[in-house]
Amino acid sequence: MTDKNKTCIVPEKNSAGRQANLDLLRCVAMMMVVVLHYLGKGNLLTSLQTPDLYPAEYLAWLLESFCMVAVNVYMFISGYFLCTSSFRVSRLIQLVLQVWMYSVVFGLIGSITGVIKETPVDTHYYLTLLFPVSMNHYWFLTAYIFLYLLLPFLGTAVRRMTKRQLGTAVLFLLAAFSVLKSVLPARLETDMQGYDCLWYICVFAAAAYLRRFGVPFLEKRGRGIALYVVCCLMVFGGTMLLRQVFLRTGSLERMLKMCLEYNHILAFLAAAGLFAAFRRLKISGWFAAFVCRIAPYTLGVYLLHENLGLRYSWQKWLGCDALHVAVLPDDNTCYRLQSAPGLVLYTAAAVVCVFAAGILTEMLRAALVRAADRILGLLGPYRKLKCFVKRLDETFREETQEPSL
Repeated sequence: MTDKNKTCIVPEKNSAGRQANLDLLRCVAMMMVVVLHYLGKGNLLTSLQTPDLYPAEYLAWLLESFCMVAVNVYMFISGYFLCTSSFRVSRLIQLVLQVWMYSVVFGLIGSITGVIKETPVDTHYYLTLLFPVSMNHYWFLTAYIFLYLLLPFLGTAVRRMTKRQLGTAVLFLLAAFSVLKSVLPARLETDMQGYDCLWYICVFAAAAYLRRFGVPFLEKRGRGIALYVVCCLMVFGGTMLLRQVFLRTGSLERMLKMCLEYNHILAFLAAAGLFAAFRRLKISGWFAAFVCRIAPYTLGVYLLHENLGLRYSWQKWLGCDALHVAVLPDDNTCYRLQSAPGLVLYTAAAVVCVFAAGILTEMLRAALVRAADRILGLLGPYRKLKCFVKRLDETFREETQEPSL
C-alpha cells in the first residue's frame, strides 16, 4: 500500500529473519575495511607528494579509492535497519560489553607479548583499554554508540516525518556536512572528515529516506553499481588531479586526500550506489545460508584487527614489508612499491586471513558469553537485573503504529 508520502518496500528475508543480500554487503564492506587498513597502516600507499609513482603505487591508490566507501556502506546498512527499530537498553549493553571485551583482552595480550608497534604502553594506553568508548579506542564504534544513544530521538523523528520533510532535512544535512567541504578549496574548521557522530546522523537519515520512500534513480537495475564505479573513479581521478596541482604549484597540500574522506560527496554517493545495487541483489541456497550465518559476527573482524595491541603489527605478519623494494634515488635509499601482481595477491591473502580470524574469534566470544549467561542465570540477582533491563526495553517500544514500509 502506498500514498504520496510512502513507498511500500517489503525486503526478502530468510527463515531466520535476515536479508542475505545486505548481509553479503556487510561482509564485503568489512573486507574493504581490512583492505584500507592493510594499505594504509602497511605503508603501501606511497605519498601523493612523490613526483613519480610506479604503476603498482597507482594501483594501491585505486584500490583505496574503491574501498573508501566501506564505512559509509556499513552505516547505510545500520541506518536502514535502525530507522525501523526501537531503542533497546539490552542491545546497548551488549554492544558496549562486546567492545570492552576486545579492548581489554587483546590490548593486554598485545602489551604482554610485546607485539605492539608504534603505540606507547603507558597510562593513557591502559585507560584506552578500560574505557574504549570514551577514549575513542575504536572511533567507528564510538560514533556508532553515540548514534545509537540518540536513536530514541532520531528513530522517532524519521518514522514520523513526511517525504518532503525528511528529504529536505537530508539535503540540508548533506549540504552542511558534505557538499560544502567537497567544493571549497580550503579546510573547514568544523570538518571532521567523517570521523564523528554528526556525519553518521547524515548517513542514518539518508538510509531512512531510502527505506521509507526510495530513490527512483537507484531503483532501476544497474544504476546503483554504475554510480558506485563512476564515483570511485572520480575519487581516484580527483585525487590524482589534486596531486598534479600540488606538484606543479606547491599549493593545496592539505587537500590532497580530500576526495578520499568519508564525508566527501563522492564517497557518500558511491556508498549509496553500492548499497542500492546490493539491495536489489537476490541470492539463495547454501550461499545465502552461509552468508547469513557469518554476517552477525563481522563486527568482530573490526574489533580484532583494529585493537591497539594489534593495529600496526598484523600487516607485517601478513607480508606487507615483502612488497617494498629498495631503490636508490639520488644516493638515498628508499623503499617503493613496484609489483602490482604482488600487491593484489598479498592484499587478497591479508583480507582472507584477517576476516576469517575475526569471524572465528567473534564466534568463540559469543559462545563464551552465552555460556556465561546460562551460568549467571542460576543466580537470583542476575535474573532480576535481566528483568529490569527487559522492562527498560519495553519502555522505549512505541505504542503508536509505525508507518508501513
